[in-house]
Amino acid sequence: MKQYLKAMLSVFLISLISTILSCSEKKEVEDKVVPARPNNRVDLHSHANLDEVKTKHLHLDLDVNFENNTIYGIARHSIEQLKETDSAIFDIKYLDIQKVTVGKEKEKETDYVIGQHDPILGAPLLVAIDSSVQFINIYYKTTDKTEALDWLAPELTEGKKYPFMYSQGQAVLTRSWIPLQDSPSNRITYSANVKVPNEFLAVMSANNPIEKNEKGEYHFEMKQPIPSYLIAIAIGNLEYKSLGENCGIYAEPELIEAAAHEFEDLAKMIDAAESIYGTYQWDQYDLLLLPYSFPFGGMENPRLTFLNPTLVAGDQSLVSVIAHELAHSWSGNLVTNASWEDIWLNEGFTVYFENRIMEKLYGQDVAAIHQVIEFEELQRSLKKLDDEDTKLKLDLFQRNPDEGLTDIAYIKGAFFLRTLEELVGRPTFDQFIKNYFNDFSFKTLKTEEFIAYLDKHLLKKKDLKFNTAEWIYSSGIPKNCIEVKSERLDKIQDFAKKLDQPKVLSKFKKIKREDRTTQEWISFIRHLPADITPKEMKAIDKQLSFKDCGNSEIMFEWYLLSINRGYTLVRPSMEKFLNRTGRLKYIEPLYESLFHSRYESDKTFALKLFDKSKKNYHPIARQSIAGLAKMK
Repeated sequence: MKQYLKAMLSVFLISLISTILSCSEKKEVEDKVVPARPNNRVDLHSHANLDEVKTKHLHLDLDVNFENNTIYGIARHSIEQLKETDSAIFDIKYLDIQKVTVGKEKEKETDYVIGQHDPILGAPLLVAIDSSVQFINIYYKTTDKTEALDWLAPELTEGKKYPFMYSQGQAVLTRSWIPLQDSPSNRITYSANVKVPNEFLAVMSANNPIEKNEKGEYHFEMKQPIPSYLIAIAIGNLEYKSLGENCGIYAEPELIEAAAHEFEDLAKMIDAAESIYGTYQWDQYDLLLLPYSFPFGGMENPRLTFLNPTLVAGDQSLVSVIAHELAHSWSGNLVTNASWEDIWLNEGFTVYFENRIMEKLYGQDVAAIHQVIEFEELQRSLKKLDDEDTKLKLDLFQRNPDEGLTDIAYIKGAFFLRTLEELVGRPTFDQFIKNYFNDFSFKTLKTEEFIAYLDKHLLKKKDLKFNTAEWIYSSGIPKNCIEVKSERLDKIQDFAKKLDQPKVLSKFKKIKREDRTTQEWISFIRHLPADITPKEMKAIDKQLSFKDCGNSEIMFEWYLLSINRGYTLVRPSMEKFLNRTGRLKYIEPLYESLFHSRYESDKTFALKLFDKSKKNYHPIARQSIAGLAKMK
């Protein structure tokens, strides 16, 4: 049991170091013990000993109980032993482990130890094994602290009749509803048997049923290997509507028709993506419209993208999010970042590919508009972030990996690729990216491996020089970053800046909201005069009704400007918006602006609103806003 004892000893040492750190807090800074970045871990954000033993296939037996909001489960791991070891280490967080067995047909209980809990990483679960063990079965149940699962009361759904539950595992929350080796570096296949009340439909990031069955028993298979953060589940009163030969949408009955209309171009998007970078590898591509508490615009769970209903604008103006999640079927899902410090390999490629899909379907003009809007958002982020966090390759030691999910990974990453494309030409670059996706299909890689691949298969091959290291390892945006322009946005920005001029104001009074796209109105709002008054904003609202137009992107930008300019007449509309939606993209900046407003009434309003609305938010969002409230 040497390895097993060694593993337990390492847990003890972690505890000891933490105690030393705690005790040294009162001493001078130079006396403090600063933990060194470990070099013996495959993944900084996982306790798993993946260099010794790893899961190849995971089977889940799940019984979902809506009476006490608990999943009772068995996680059956088919493992591969890579080195001689006496223990297998799994990641868990706020799980109630009931017993652990080894074996398949004849299970035998084995010893296990749960190590010290870390607020971000959870705890290591050390399971005693010998060289003959191929199957490890972990019996467990979720708890009321489980962070990945959002259990919604009926009143938080569209139908108001049935409860709803869904998971959100990225980055390291899957371990809070499944005991597993929670690292993107280990891709696994999985299957599941799920028991739910018979009035519900269960769906997962796998092959899915399209209608309910009387027993409420469902079987799922994901035959392509995926990283653990993409294992996802949702259960509710759902219907399905086909949108094409291999695509469709799930939603509550009250939203299914509106959602189907909003995303009716889904099949065309898939065709466009395949025409650029090759065959879609996941057989089926469906969408799932979740309740408003979902903290993101979309989540790229393979075969089943999760979506926030704020995307249903009624005019198909926010479908770029669908293009983004679809693009993940190649970047992220097919080719995965080996660690969360390499997340730009996932999101940067996806934003680039998303824009290419939009260009293919809606033209260069629309694609350019989106790029300009993105670059403006990147400039905002650069002003807020520390220099170290504006590098593509991040140092996330002792940090929550969610801190790496900023506009740097997404937009700086995309502009890195666009600048490369401009250097080598689109045909050459497309062939390079296509080869990259093929060569690393169903694999993971680190930034350094990508750099070597880029150098060998593109730059040296074409005898070209490029400042790759500056882009990836330096702060800010390099000077050779490609410039993007949009004449349509230039015109609307100029229009906004000169709105106080009589001639421009006269033209403005004839404009209707439907005369411009969502992105043009976003740009218009962002470029209104810095000294615009609440009275002038009221006049704009009277004509264009930004504050309650129903388009979440426009309302968000308008609310943000309103807070900064003291335009308090938007508060009833903003309160309704923040009470209903839990999408972090909107609620985090709005709450932050309210908490840091120069008007005391804004701070009071924000605290009361959060206290009233927090039950409507996913745990991820609640923690984020609570943190902002403490920092105010």
